[in-house]
Amino acid sequence: MLRRKGHLLRLLLAGIVLAGAFTVFVATRSSNGERSVADCPDTAMTCPGQSAPPDDAVPPTKPGTTVPGAGSGTPVPLPTVRPPTTGSTSGGTGQPPASGPCASAAACGFPDARTTGPRTAIAAHNTGAMTVKTDGMVIKGWNITGSLDVYANNVTIIDTKITSDNWWGINLRPGFSGLRVLHSEITAVPGKGPDNGGVDYAVSNMGESSVEVGWNDISVFGNALSMGQGNLHDNYVHDIVPFRNLGGEWQHTDAVISGGGNKGQLIIRHNTLLNATSAEQGASASIGLFADTGVVSNTVVDGNWIAGGAYALYGGNKGATGIKVTNNVFSTQFHPKCGVYGPVTAWNAGGAGNVWSNNRMSTGVPVAAGSLV
Repeated sequence: MLRRKGHLLRLLLAGIVLAGAFTVFVATRSSNGERSVADCPDTAMTCPGQSAPPDDAVPPTKPGTTVPGAGSGTPVPLPTVRPPTTGSTSGGTGQPPASGPCASAAACGFPDARTTGPRTAIAAHNTGAMTVKTDGMVIKGWNITGSLDVYANNVTIIDTKITSDNWWGINLRPGFSGLRVLHSEITAVPGKGPDNGGVDYAVSNMGESSVEVGWNDISVFGNALSMGQGNLHDNYVHDIVPFRNLGGEWQHTDAVISGGGNKGQLIIRHNTLLNATSAEQGASASIGLFADTGVVSNTVVDGNWIAGGAYALYGGNKGATGIKVTNNVFSTQFHPKCGVYGPVTAWNAGGAGNVWSNNRMSTGVPVAAGSLV
């Protein structure tokens, strides 16, 4: 299963295809007349003027309707809003209960449709394949039909929806850093992508620096969050759509995938990561730490709700070091064993700095670390 043969080929092919794409437009927030993102703090689950819903509130419909004046940064109240967050820009700090069963992700405080995605109304921006080349650019309150290819530093994408028919939703190119993707929805149109109708990466970090991806609602993409270093927190990854890739094979699907060889740290904390794809249609993992391009190291997997995949977690295999897997709930919502074959495999119990602690099934049963394959 630790193959990923098409992974690097797809990235290379995608780069060739996008190299010829034109820049639709590049704008700074000052030229748009947008207010600072500080008007609605990054770490807030709701914006000023909103109040927390009762505990039994029905999850709100996504604020996807085009509203005159939207994109100005002015907070727009939603029909219902989200409960207070326990997260921060350093990553979600929500911890699952120490023991006992968990009926569902939402019931136990993990991210879902209520707690992720845009917090304000959004306005249509039919950008197509947009190349971002302005350092410090802030994209806020946009409803984008297209994708973002980032050749710039310190770009922030916040309170935005992206519906892509490209290889990715957002891609950070090598040599650039500081990307932040917050409180956004990233999805695609099944059957309309370039990989034989499929789409590959919701957020891809091709660089060697960390990125922050937090409080996002992510769906459809085969390998939703693809990177070796980054801070992935408080995201809701769900409804991955299987497809046959350009080679005619079922694309392997992962909610989070890392190919190893990372020079920085990868933090995966307080996310809901769902991969309901069947084994026959290419299910790989909910979290796949694969030694495809180098040794897997320096990775934190903490306090997540994990469900689905062939195995729900691939732990890095031989040579993996500095892998800390703690406080996670392995859910039985798709399979009795969490993954088709079990909750975890490829765990290097003897690796320096590897820690396995307080992980359990959603039924409350502790999860043992598994073994190497």
